[in-house]
Amino acid sequence: MRRIRVLVVDDHRIFAESLAAALAAEPDVEVFAAGSGPAALRCLERAVADNRRFDVLLIDADLGQSATGQRGTAPVQPVPDGDAGRLMDGISLVAGVRETHPGVRTVVLAEKDDPRRAALALQAGASGWVAKDSSLSRLLTVIRGVLRDETHLPPALLTGVLRELTTARKHRTESERLVESLTPREREVLRCMVAGLGRKAVAERLYLSPHTVRTHMQNVLGKLGVHSTLAAVALARRAGVGPADLNGSGSAGDVVERGGQPA
Repeated sequence: MRRIRVLVVDDHRIFAESLAAALAAEPDVEVFAAGSGPAALRCLERAVADNRRFDVLLIDADLGQSATGQRGTAPVQPVPDGDAGRLMDGISLVAGVRETHPGVRTVVLAEKDDPRRAALALQAGASGWVAKDSSLSRLLTVIRGVLRDETHLPPALLTGVLRELTTARKHRTESERLVESLTPREREVLRCMVAGLGRKAVAERLYLSPHTVRTHMQNVLGKLGVHSTLAAVALARRAGVGPADLNGSGSAGDVVERGGQPA
C-alpha cells in the first residue's frame, strides 16, 4: 500500500507535533513537520532528491506571525536576507510550492474563517481551506480529496469566497485594460518597477537617462491612475505583469518612494 506523504508546516511546535502524531496513526499516512516556510521548502527539495516526494502540505494560514504577535492579521512578508529561518507567511508558501513543486497539493489550516484570505489562498494555488479545530476525520477527507483534484472549502465560506474571486476577476480585467494603454517602453519600465528597480537602476538597464526614465515612470503612474510606485506595482501584479528578467544586469531591491514618486 502506497502511503500518503504529508508535511505539516506550522510554527506552533506543540500543535504541529500533535497533528503529525494524530495523522501518523493512520495506516496509509506518513507525516513529517516543519516549523517555517523555508524549512518546508528544504524538506520538499530533500524529498525530491531522495525520490520520496510529498503529496500534501498542510500549511498554517498565520505561518510566521507567532514571532510577531500578530496572528490573524496582515500576512508577514518574506525577509529577503537569505536566512533559512526567515519569516514567510502561509499564502506566500502556497504560491512558492505551486511554482517550484506543482505536483504537491497544499491545504491551508486556519484558526478562523476569512473569505478574503481563503480566496487569496485559492488564487495562490491551495486546494483547500480547513479550520484548525476540524475533526481528524474531516481533515483526512480533505487530504484524500485534494489528491483526487478536489477543492475543499467550508460551506459557510463558499459564498464569501466566490464573491471575493468575482471581485478580484473584475479588478484584474480593469488592471489589464490599464496596462494595455501603456506603450511598449512604458511596459518595460513597469516590469522594472515590479522587479524593485529604482530610477537609476532602470536607466542603466534600459540605457536611458535618469530624466527620461523619470518621465516614463510618471507617465506610467498617470496612465494607471495611481499616485505611487507601490500602487503601480500592486496594479501590475493584479494584471499579471511579472518582474523584468534582470539576468544579472541592474540590482533589484526595495521599491523606494519620496513623496509618493519613484526615487
